[in-house]
Amino acid sequence: MLTQATIGRTTLRLVTGDIADQDTDAVVTAAHWRLNKGTGTDGTIHTKGGPRVGEECRRIGGCPVGDAVITTGGDLRARHVIHAVGPVWRGGDGHEPALLASAYRRGLEVAAGHGLRSISFPSISTGAFAYPIRLAAPVALGAVIDFLERGRHALDEVRVVLYPRENDKAYAVFAEALGRAVSPRPGRGAAAPGAADRGPDGE
Repeated sequence: MLTQATIGRTTLRLVTGDIADQDTDAVVTAAHWRLNKGTGTDGTIHTKGGPRVGEECRRIGGCPVGDAVITTGGDLRARHVIHAVGPVWRGGDGHEPALLASAYRRGLEVAAGHGLRSISFPSISTGAFAYPIRLAAPVALGAVIDFLERGRHALDEVRVVLYPRENDKAYAVFAEALGRAVSPRPGRGAAAPGAADRGPDGE
């Protein structure tokens, strides 16, 4: 089971834990397009980040599906929150894979545009938006890997943070998808197998 890979100069790492507790430069929240406080990871980030996060969201006003915007991290360990709006799952006929990939890519582009060195993503759209996680994982990792290979950025680390209390199979699903994504293409760099590396916030 593959839990991390080196893509160019960037470490892509799967961890378990709470996205709101990550110590990266930015944490990504799976946001609603209105940028109002949602449930799940978004509710946790707004709650732990405090009122400044919500205040900046209200000033921005909204964000299209497939896009992302940045605010302060408020009281979080992370300096910034990147609000990425993924699609609601409607059976796959509403361009959901393209919109999900775009949400990850735009989150990374926003981070790169602000010169950030590290970022943590949740599994976007697989909670309240009901995107099947086995379909979402390869789309998510494919978008991240493609950006790290092709995009201009200063990122040293990208974490994908899976919350076992929300979905106890998420970590294994993403680890399987990561193995498929990087193993057939060794030019992407060294991959480090093993389930033990779950990061400083692992459970």
